Amino acid sequence: MKQIPPSAFPGARAVDPIHFHRTELNVIMSLYGRMVAAGEWRDYGISGLKDVAVFSIFRHTAEHPIYRIEKRPKLSRAQGMYSVIGMDGHILKRGHDLKTVLRVLERKLIKAVE
Repeated sequence: MKQIPPSAFPGARAVDPIHFHRTELNVIMSLYGRMVAAGEWRDYGISGLKDVAVFSIFRHTAEHPIYRIEKRPKLSRAQGMYSVIGMDGHILKRGHDLKTVLRVLERKLIKAVE
């Protein structure tokens, strides 16, 4: 049986996954590099899905992420499209500016260095 691509159907449109922009990744990777240097984080994963882009942070390679940084453009007019989510699923910080949202994780870097 031959597969028919979704674009062959009238009215169907291809859904592009959500991704982090290069400038957003620069901000995230800057924090990630500092946390790796402090010995707090070890690995990461990036997922681009239909409604959300996720940057997952791991303490060890073979475990669940300790933090997830999510970008949900549909929430950009409401609570803000960026959020940091803890291991337990609670939202630690949400907002419109990525640097501001990531400050919740930078505080943990200050505690790790002391």
